[in-house]
Amino acid sequence: MTVLADKAGGPLFFPVTPCDPRERLNLDAFREHVREGVAAGCAGVFACCGTGEFPALGLDDYAACVTAAVEETAGRVPVIAGTGYGTSLALSFAAAAERAGADGLLALPPYLVHAEQEGLRRHYENLADGTSLPVILYQRDNAVFEPETVVALARHPGIVGLKDGYGDLDLMQRIISAVRSASVELEYFNGLPTAEMSALAYRGLGVTLYSSAVYCFLPALATRFHRALVDGDDTTAARLIDEFYRPFVELRRQGTGYAVSLVKTGVRLRGLDAGPVRAPLCEPAPEHVKRLGELIEQALQLVEEL
Repeated sequence: MTVLADKAGGPLFFPVTPCDPRERLNLDAFREHVREGVAAGCAGVFACCGTGEFPALGLDDYAACVTAAVEETAGRVPVIAGTGYGTSLALSFAAAAERAGADGLLALPPYLVHAEQEGLRRHYENLADGTSLPVILYQRDNAVFEPETVVALARHPGIVGLKDGYGDLDLMQRIISAVRSASVELEYFNGLPTAEMSALAYRGLGVTLYSSAVYCFLPALATRFHRALVDGDDTTAARLIDEFYRPFVELRRQGTGYAVSLVKTGVRLRGLDAGPVRAPLCEPAPEHVKRLGELIEQALQLVEEL
């Protein structure tokens, strides 16, 4: 079962979830954000995931956002909804996503638990058993899979993909090889923060799908990088890394939680009323907001030159 769009179609879009100063959902702004992202050429919309502050959303706001994403995409690209926590809560979010018309689920790591491989396998199998939506596994933090675990999960008809946010390329190669040798299939994509920085390395593994947080606020730049990646234009990819992505990552490393808060700030700087990040995340320091604004201006100029 394939859930993601054509691999050459564009980056995977993980929209932010706008709110007002009291952290109440701004659904109109969310709709606008999704519309603009789809119009810019993404290959899929991943609503209410990490960049969308999934852990800070109640079930009602979550359901409203997934419904809005489905309505705004209107079938042009798939909508994948985040789910997570323990199995019971993950199934509750999955049911809401299913009612909203989502095309699939991104299963975030279980809340806090560091489990044995058997426990991880049971959790994801139980989730896949409890929904008709195809499930993409998210490898990171406390959900790191051994190749044999991924093979077992890939044999479940409801588990269709693996997003890697862990970044161990040796492990990923072993996973891909084991799944291939077992004659089962998965879709893989790079889910590291600012995935463009590692996209060339993942391409060497045959993985060209990736999540792009930068797409939220610089879709033209992110799309240009994606085109260079799939076309094998490594000169352009290297220039974009050197002149934007590396400085952006260096800025991102200046604060805890900046992988989300800098992105939401970037969306605001580009004119959408996305509001602040929700607790426990904090806003970037003023000097970092200023630096981000400078990088955005440089990026816009760079796109014009390419």
